[in-house]
Amino acid sequence: MATIEEMKAAHKSLNTWNYNWKALDKGYTDKILYINVGSSEIREKQVPAEMKKKFIGGKGYGLRLLWDATKPNTKWDDPENEINISSGPIGGITQYSGSGKSLVVSISPQTNIPIDSNVGGFFGPFLKFAGFDALEIQGKAEKDVIVFIDGVNHKVEIFEAPVEPVDSHILAAKLTEMFADDEKDKRNIGVISTGIAADHSLIGMLNFSFYDARRKEVRLKQAGRGGIGTVFRNKKIKAVVVKIPGVKGDLNNVVDLAAIQERGKRFNREMRDLDESQAQMRSKGTAHLTNVMSDYDLLPVNNFKYGTSEEAHKIHSDIYKTFFTQGVPDGCWIGCNMSCTKGVDNYLLRTGPYAGSKVLVDGPEYESASSLGSIMGIFNPDFTIETNFYCDTYGICTISWGTIMGFLMECYENGILNDERTGGLKLNFGNADAAMDLLHLVAKGEGFGKVAGLGVRKLKELFARNGWGNEQFMTDIGMENKGLEYSQYVSKESLAQQGGYAMTNKGPQHDEAWLIFMDMVNNQIPTFEKKAEALHYFPMFRTWFGLQGLCKLPWNDVEPENNGETDEPAKVPEHVDNYVTIYRSVTGDMSFDKHEMIRQSERVYNFQRIFNIRRGYGLRKHDAQPYRAAGPVTKEEYLSRQDRYDVQMKEILGIDPAGKSVEEKMAITREYRLDRYEKLLDAVYLRRGWTKNGVPKIEHLKALGMDLPELIEVVKDLQD
Repeated sequence: MATIEEMKAAHKSLNTWNYNWKALDKGYTDKILYINVGSSEIREKQVPAEMKKKFIGGKGYGLRLLWDATKPNTKWDDPENEINISSGPIGGITQYSGSGKSLVVSISPQTNIPIDSNVGGFFGPFLKFAGFDALEIQGKAEKDVIVFIDGVNHKVEIFEAPVEPVDSHILAAKLTEMFADDEKDKRNIGVISTGIAADHSLIGMLNFSFYDARRKEVRLKQAGRGGIGTVFRNKKIKAVVVKIPGVKGDLNNVVDLAAIQERGKRFNREMRDLDESQAQMRSKGTAHLTNVMSDYDLLPVNNFKYGTSEEAHKIHSDIYKTFFTQGVPDGCWIGCNMSCTKGVDNYLLRTGPYAGSKVLVDGPEYESASSLGSIMGIFNPDFTIETNFYCDTYGICTISWGTIMGFLMECYENGILNDERTGGLKLNFGNADAAMDLLHLVAKGEGFGKVAGLGVRKLKELFARNGWGNEQFMTDIGMENKGLEYSQYVSKESLAQQGGYAMTNKGPQHDEAWLIFMDMVNNQIPTFEKKAEALHYFPMFRTWFGLQGLCKLPWNDVEPENNGETDEPAKVPEHVDNYVTIYRSVTGDMSFDKHEMIRQSERVYNFQRIFNIRRGYGLRKHDAQPYRAAGPVTKEEYLSRQDRYDVQMKEILGIDPAGKSVEEKMAITREYRLDRYEKLLDAVYLRRGWTKNGVPKIEHLKALGMDLPELIEVVKDLQD
């Protein structure tokens, strides 16, 4: 590997642009940094007043910029496709936990519609402190380039970078060292990178770095969903680096810092006093959910066939706790008190190009513990941890990869795939060696790895074209919607969660609406109307985090002691009030309240829906779900929960299951569950102000103040 001096010597500057820096005002700079890596153009754009008012920041800014830059038929690999990154007005404050997020937006290689991915790390806040509310990247370079945003000397440079390695765990560390003046200065560097698999698959993701001063190591957080890392490498970008002079207490120049500090201290007390009894985030991170999900039959096992396993005890969160280093402030942003970004230090790798190396593994999070384990029928923490490392450094979305593997393994066990078609890989459930081999093949772009990295939707289409299996069966078991793989919760017994997955604008990701406990466990939303209200409020509420630069975990993973006594405990009203106070205190907008919070999100949410429609999607048919998300596809699947299904048939449908074959009972169950989902669509569309075909109504857009001419033009002929 080349030395840093050799890397620097090989750089060829393509353009350097100097800019006038100004301090933030009430959380905003009102400037956008536009970079075209194809033409090497660098310039500054002003944020229009209407854009600031209606789109707020974060995901809103990213979508607005992408709409303006692309045409309805722009392909993901066209030069005009963009990667847009923005935090939001609250992003970057250090007095309240979870305030270091940014949103990445692009046209997805997997879905052909806009994807948005929420990510931690230093880059989003540092971009603001360097002088810009958003970064807009367009074009396609001829050779590998690095973009350097120098917030110290206030200049931006694009240079060819032929020598640097691509894989993130090496590249992010090398670039942090390269641009830092000394050890202390490493905490002032943020790096975006991906890995070699993003060159060879459609599921490439982006890594955003943060420097762990306690460990003295560069760590990574992921913008995982939808293949944005693939777009990044298609544009020949190796990395984007930002450097700032340092983080101070109020770089956002807020209106009322004392009010934010008071709410931050209140939340910190809750974390200190309540976390161990409620969520154990500081000792286990989100991996604390592994045994909880298994206990409630919600842990995906064998491609979502089952919700638990006799082997689930092997991946209990107490076991993951023994791998995680304890007693260190595991936060991915300065001032966050959740410490949920757990890490496995000095982990010895056994396979692949880095075998024999001891590395820091970030995670696994709950999603990775499932996707890189139980969904494949593998209950081995070592396999999961090593796979987690390689997915991160190769630039592979762990959620998509696990759901792809679950699909491939079920196809293999049903004869749709065989040794000849897989290149000799025996992809049975539980075969950890074959699963690891295939991951390395994806990274190299070799053999069956070139196929596996296409994603579930394209795999279904390929296998059907080749005549390898029954198309309906593959549709039923292929856990994707809109082309995006499902994240890791079994939704069969939660109709609301089925909607929370399949009605999303971007595809089935749990960050929009996680309603399983409200619906299935606590039975708080029993009617279609109550489910529809939940599927209106919670997606809009959670969208707001993506407009502001916030993490959702501090909202409800630890709750005030008296939360259960409130009128709406599922909303955690005290924490909602915290966010209202913080927004007012950052921006000075004292008219803002919890109702305007939802309206802000509705404007952007409806805009994204219309963006999908503009691209030929966004209708009712695109909200269809694979049947396995709703009910049992196979005989063994039905039999595994036969008591439950038979009781439901008798008590809810009034049909006596006695004397009926399993196949007959499966058909009855399927008809009932599909009908309920269609009724849910009707109820949710009505509540959201959409037509029965899922199109936002013009009168609803007017009521929101989103009756923009370009939006009306898209939906005006779809109002019936």
